[in-house]
Amino acid sequence: MNLKNLIGLMSGTSLDGLDIAHVKFEENENGIDFSIMSCRTISYPPDLEENIRQSSKKSVQEIQILDKAIGLFYAEQVKLFLTDFNIERNSIEAIASHGQTILHQPENGFTLQIGCGSSLAYHTGIPVINNFRTLDIVAGGQGAPLVPIGDFNLFKDQAEAYLNIGGFCNISFKDNDTVHAFDVCPGNLPLNKYAKELHQPFDKGGEFARKGNLNLALLAALNTLEYYKRPAPKSLGTEWLDAHFYPLALPINNPHDGLRTITEHIAEQIANTLQTNHLSSVYITGGGAKNDFLIEKIKTLFKGEVVIPEPSIIDFKEALIFAYLGYCYLLNRTTTIPSVSGSETSLCTGVFHKPGYPTFPHP
Repeated sequence: MNLKNLIGLMSGTSLDGLDIAHVKFEENENGIDFSIMSCRTISYPPDLEENIRQSSKKSVQEIQILDKAIGLFYAEQVKLFLTDFNIERNSIEAIASHGQTILHQPENGFTLQIGCGSSLAYHTGIPVINNFRTLDIVAGGQGAPLVPIGDFNLFKDQAEAYLNIGGFCNISFKDNDTVHAFDVCPGNLPLNKYAKELHQPFDKGGEFARKGNLNLALLAALNTLEYYKRPAPKSLGTEWLDAHFYPLALPINNPHDGLRTITEHIAEQIANTLQTNHLSSVYITGGGAKNDFLIEKIKTLFKGEVVIPEPSIIDFKEALIFAYLGYCYLLNRTTTIPSVSGSETSLCTGVFHKPGYPTFPHP
């Protein structure tokens, strides 16, 4: 029996905050049980958030400085989390950190998630596992998505497909025991961009979109983007949005109409993916699961069952699953699925950072 406590850290491309989850894993003859013991989301300080948003324009030196700043921010927030929830530091075996993606170009052989693991380990006194994507890309994969291995080991039998609506929408499902997973389309990133024009960080409940008018020409143009015709494995990054999506979407001057049309686009792409793959049910998590208008649109277009879990799973599934990837790393188990990422083989990915204290040896 394996019983381990880990902290999972997740910060997505939509920059809606740092998710922290303290997760207990216990293995038995029936599989793996987990409990989210404590969780919270911390907003980025405005100056740090803006620095991250401008990261694509920064020099190598500036990115190194930002890497350390994010690592120190993570460390500060983890220490506060431990104190506020009365968690003994020595009870945590590792922190599993996704980091902040600022570059994702698997076709060029690299991806970059910053948030210095050494700084995080040293300042918390807890071992850190991060950089879960790079080894998969070295092996010919996309380095993404990583969540499906957690979907099928932690949420089995909840639905036929698992959909997370974060900055991008990613899906995982099985076909004849082969796991398939990929990014479906953009999610909250373009929606948040329009919401900011209405002086809000996001379109709460989809109420702005509900007031807008559908732009049929824009909808048709978005639905014909080349990415949607490509077979999986495939993944999306902010570079794709800048190069292909925003040149079509951003000329729309009315934010309500932009939100309405992009929401419809997201719903159509999700429903089309579910139906094309003959799926009868979907389990939806991520911030988009709280977008009532988007969920209504998905339910209208998809005739199968839509399952919305409890709030802690909606909000913290990815932090939970990164804690699970850390758990797998500690046990020297695979963290990737070749049929999902396109890599040559299953891998135990991640980079281990010791705090420098002799009481924390490498597993």
